[in-house]
Amino acid sequence: MSTAAAGITALDGERLALALRAGIRRLIACQEHLNKINVFPVPDGDTGTNMTLTMGAVLSALREHPSAHAGQVLTVVADAAIDGARGNSGAILAQFFVGLAERLRALPAFTTQMLADGAAGGARYAREALSEPREGTLLTVLAVFARQLATLTQAGLPEFAPVFREVLARLRVALERTREQLEALASANVVDAGAQGFVELIQGMTDYFDGRAVVDDAPIVVEHDSQDAAGTEIDLTHRFCTECIITGTEIDQRRLREALAQLGSGVVVAGTGRKAKVHVHVNEPRAVFLLAREFGALSGQKADDIRRQQDAAHHRHRRGVAVVVDSGADIPEQELERLEIHMVPLRVHFGERSYLDKVVMHPEEFYRELATNPQLPKTSQPPPGDFRRIFEFLASHYETVVSINVTARASGTLAAAQGAAERVRAHGKVIVIDSRNASLGQGLLAIFAAECAQAGMNGQQVSDAVQAMLPRTLTLGLLRTLDFAVRGGRVPRFVKVLADLLHITPILMNERNGRVGTGTVLFGRHRLRSRFARLVRSRMRDDGTYRVAVGHANAEDEGRALLEEICADRGNIRDRYLTALGPAIGVHGGPGMLVVALQEYSPPQAQP
Repeated sequence: MSTAAAGITALDGERLALALRAGIRRLIACQEHLNKINVFPVPDGDTGTNMTLTMGAVLSALREHPSAHAGQVLTVVADAAIDGARGNSGAILAQFFVGLAERLRALPAFTTQMLADGAAGGARYAREALSEPREGTLLTVLAVFARQLATLTQAGLPEFAPVFREVLARLRVALERTREQLEALASANVVDAGAQGFVELIQGMTDYFDGRAVVDDAPIVVEHDSQDAAGTEIDLTHRFCTECIITGTEIDQRRLREALAQLGSGVVVAGTGRKAKVHVHVNEPRAVFLLAREFGALSGQKADDIRRQQDAAHHRHRRGVAVVVDSGADIPEQELERLEIHMVPLRVHFGERSYLDKVVMHPEEFYRELATNPQLPKTSQPPPGDFRRIFEFLASHYETVVSINVTARASGTLAAAQGAAERVRAHGKVIVIDSRNASLGQGLLAIFAAECAQAGMNGQQVSDAVQAMLPRTLTLGLLRTLDFAVRGGRVPRFVKVLADLLHITPILMNERNGRVGTGTVLFGRHRLRSRFARLVRSRMRDDGTYRVAVGHANAEDEGRALLEEICADRGNIRDRYLTALGPAIGVHGGPGMLVVALQEYSPPQAQP
C-alpha cells in the first residue's frame, strides 16, 4: 500500500488507521529498549512488553474493522486498547484513547484543530484515571502533546504533516526533561519508558504523514537492545501487578479507584461506565477481584509477580535461559523462588466464579472450597495472551525461554503456549516442550531445566537435556475415591462401579506418549499408603540416583509419611520434596489424593 500522505488537512477513517498503524509498528519495534529503561514505578523491565501488547491489540482491531469514518475508527481503537491494556503505561494509554474517542466519535473526519480538542480530553481522562498522578511520566508527554497541538493549530497550521513534525520535536524535549523530574529516573539517568513509548508512537505517525512509513504488511523487526536493564532492584511494598476488566452498567470509576487505593498502589482505572480496566499493585490479588465483583462481571484477571519480574529483568543470576511452566506443574514454593521459575496460572472455576490457580486460589483454599461448594469445580488452560505476555517479557531479557507444559494428551495448554511462542517478536528464542507429564513430574522437569540453565547451558542444550529426561520421569497417583474423576468426566461411571464392587484402587501413571491413565490397581482398601509406597519403590533401580517428590491433596501428614516410607533405607535418593497438589490434578482426585514423581537423576553438565 502507498504511505504517501502529504498535504492532509482532514483525517478520515482510512488515513487515521494508516497513521496509527505506522505509529504502532514503530512502538513495537522499540519494545526491548523500553523494557531496558523501565525503572518507574518499579524497575521490573516490562513497559515495552505492556505497551506492545496494548497497542498490538489495537493494531489487530484496525486491520479487522476498517472504516472510512474517523470517529468509528477511534471507537474501535479505544475498545481494543481497554481490552488489551497491560500494565500501568498500557492502561494510561488506553484511557487516553477513550477520552480522544469520547470527543471525536461523531466526526467522519477531523482537522488538526479538532484533534487538538480531542487530545486535550484524552490527556485529562488519562490523568483522572490515576489515584496518584505523577509528573515525569507518560502523563507529562500526553499533556504536552495536547498543549502543543492546541498552540500550533491556533497559529493557523492546518496540515497534519508539519503539525506532527513540530509537535514531535517538542515532545522529545519534554521526554528528555523527564530524566530530572523523578528521582528514580535521575538516579538511573534514563527517560521515562512509558513516555518514550508514546513519543515513538507519534514518531511513527509523523513518518506516515511525511510519506516515510514502512509498508504496513511488512514484518515488524524489533530492535534488539543488548544493554543491561537500567536501575537497580528495590524492596517492594506490593508484590503483584493485578489487573482485570469489569463489565457492568454505570460503573462508578471514582468510587472504584478510591476503594482500590485502600488496597494497594499504582492504581489506574481506565474505560467507561460500561467497561473498566483495573490496574493496581497489591500483596493480595484476591482482594482486588472480590472488590471488582461489586461493580460488575469480571474477565481478564491476571496477577504478575513483580518481584520475580524484577529479578528476571536484572538477571540476578546472570544466566541466558529463563524457564516457564504452567500451574499444572506442582513445584515447592522454595524451589520456584530458588530457581526463579516463572509460572503461568491456569483458571479454576466454581460455577461462575473464576480464580487464578496458585495466585488467587492456593491449594489449601481450593480443597476447603471443594469440601463445601456443591458446584463441580473445573479448570481451564491459560489464555494464549497470558503465555505471550510472559514470553515477550522474558525474550527481551534472555537469549532463550524454555516453557515446559503439561502433557498435550490431557490439556490444550501446550497448544496455547505454542501459539503464543509463534507470535513473540522480542529477540529471544522461545522453546515449548511437551513434558508428557503432569503435576509433580512436570514440576521435576522444570526444576531440572532451571538447574541446567544455572549450570550455564544455552537454550538448545537445556531443551535437549530435558528431552532426554522425559522417559526417566514418572508420575504415579493414588486416588482414594473415583467420585471426582467421574464427576469431571475423566473416568466413566461404570469404572467406579466396578472398582467399588471389586474393592480395587486404581493407580494413575503417565505413559511415554503423555497419556495419563490407570497404570495398575491395588486390590483391597487396607494399608493403601504403605502398599503404594512399595509400588513406587519397585520402580526404582538400586544403581540409579533419584529425585522423589510427594504431593498431597489436603493430607499433609499422609504425604509426609508416604515420603518417609518411599525413602526409608535407600541411599540413592538425592533430593526429596513434599508439597500440596494444585487444583489442576486435585479437581480429578479430590481430597486425600497422593501423588509421587520419580526422576532418575543425573546432574546437568554444561557443554562448551
